[in-house]
Amino acid sequence: MQNRHLHEENRKSWNTATQAHNSHKKDQAAFLRGGGSTLFPEEIELLGSIEGSRLVHLQCNAGQDSLSIAALGAEVTGVDISDEAIDFARKLSINSGIPTHFVRADVYDWLAEAERQSFDVVFCSYGALCWLSDLALWAQGVANILRPNGRFVCIDFHPFSMVFDEHFNIAYPYFADGEPLTWDDGVGDYVGMAGEALAPSGFVEGETQYNNPHPVHEFQWTLAEVFQALIDAGLVIEITREYPYSNGAKLFEDLIETEGHRFTRPEGKPNLPLMWGIVARNQG
Repeated sequence: MQNRHLHEENRKSWNTATQAHNSHKKDQAAFLRGGGSTLFPEEIELLGSIEGSRLVHLQCNAGQDSLSIAALGAEVTGVDISDEAIDFARKLSINSGIPTHFVRADVYDWLAEAERQSFDVVFCSYGALCWLSDLALWAQGVANILRPNGRFVCIDFHPFSMVFDEHFNIAYPYFADGEPLTWDDGVGDYVGMAGEALAPSGFVEGETQYNNPHPVHEFQWTLAEVFQALIDAGLVIEITREYPYSNGAKLFEDLIETEGHRFTRPEGKPNLPLMWGIVARNQG
């Protein structure tokens, strides 16, 4: 069951965080105009050929990935709950010269209103699923807007890695049964912590006294719960992936950065799944 009160608190927290995140990035419009991309190879591989396709990017944040996808030839709509993120995305679209349609909405509201639309691809990535308070309703909404033979594509941080705190101590449940986990310090400045790995246009110091007064509420969904929600919605799972590294995000203190701005466990430490990906198709 959705909890709109928690969604609203998350919106406020993301508004604060988005300003800090973008403060660390050099001229993003110039970077995109010059052919730069914020996409990693893993999502490009999962997306496959998208030229000429109609694609919606759910929970698109400030639009950098949406614009990078549009530059590959797709007609892109980006949806996000954060006012600050969508305002920034719209300006970035204009200043980069990459046409993309951005909508400020709670993902559940948008999916309900979009049922008469149809898309070739529904995409979400990197920290998207943990904000979903009703997994079954979301999956059915995704299925409802996919054209026959359309694809759902997702790459996200692995839910197993989310049982650890930053010191790699087991601290949180894997099976949370849809109950929210609340963080009083809000969405963090993970761009500032990641440095150049999340600022391909160039990193600047930006916000240095960051404080987020708005708490956030996350939802821990297991891989099985996500798979089953998509199956129950009528989608057919075609591709699954697990990765022993995280793209751009240093999730834990002892992770080391490797080629391509990937973060992984040090040599001699057991490797763990830090990301996962999926492609599911609407065969109706």
